[in-house]
Amino acid sequence: MANYGTIPTSSSPGTSTKLEYISRAKERIKAGLGTRQPWKVMFNFRSFNFPGNLSEALKRVRTNIAYFTMNYAMVVLIILFLSLLWHPVSLIVFIVMGVAWVFLYFLRDEPLVVLGHTIDDRVVMIVLGVLTIFFLLLTHVTLNVLVSLLVGVVLVLIHGVTRKTDDLFLDEAATGLMSAPHAAAAGAGAGAGPSS
Repeated sequence: MANYGTIPTSSSPGTSTKLEYISRAKERIKAGLGTRQPWKVMFNFRSFNFPGNLSEALKRVRTNIAYFTMNYAMVVLIILFLSLLWHPVSLIVFIVMGVAWVFLYFLRDEPLVVLGHTIDDRVVMIVLGVLTIFFLLLTHVTLNVLVSLLVGVVLVLIHGVTRKTDDLFLDEAATGLMSAPHAAAAGAGAGAGPSS
């Protein structure tokens, strides 16, 4: 009776492992959603106008895609989801494959091991991609999926071209707008300060 009055920390080793996995998954999802920008910033109507030339349009698209990546992904996935509402079997396949992607690709901390062999992440991505396309093709919604993805990409490009980037606070190195020598010089120059 030496344990009388103590509070156990976990009921069983299997339960604590499951709880750790769930908490890690929650943190990764929160971190991924944390990169989503506020919708008010994305659709600030005062920040829309047409670019002056093609190079400005391309610069805007690159900057906006870097800044609104998660928002754009959500828009495209919602359009794809809505296009599958009238095809319940395809919607079920889409949801099942989405869950497979989340657990087999996005939420893994360790390499995938099958029958004692370690599977590379690229192989997992290729297999999941091929299976997703194959199963969606089996449900006869190929044209529907292609059209919805095309609509999503067109909407992203229209927003990317017309949304001004003056008010976005994004590290220039993250957008790829500066070349490597300029980025290195900017980083070195930032810490140099004036000499006297």
